[in-house]
Amino acid sequence: MPVNWDEFDSDIDSIVDESANKTDERLASRISSLTRMTDDEVQELFPEPSDVKKLKDLMKIVKSSEDRNKKISNIVSNSEEFGGIVLTLLQKFV
Repeated sequence: MPVNWDEFDSDIDSIVDESANKTDERLASRISSLTRMTDDEVQELFPEPSDVKKLKDLMKIVKSSEDRNKKISNIVSNSEEFGGIVLTLLQKFV
């Protein structure tokens, strides 16, 4: 089932805005529903709501219908924003 990224975007942004300093269960649940991570893993790896927002932005690029070179270009253009997220994910899975 394809993901409605606009709706997902809006949901995540709303939850991030409502969150305090810690990733809450609703935010972790939305991310874990699209990944292989559990809610607890999302909360552990990305305790800050702003990091979850960055993860969402990265996931949106990766799952877009654009070609591989455009995806790479978008990731490189946002490398400062995504650097910490990529490092966290690689440390988890490598």
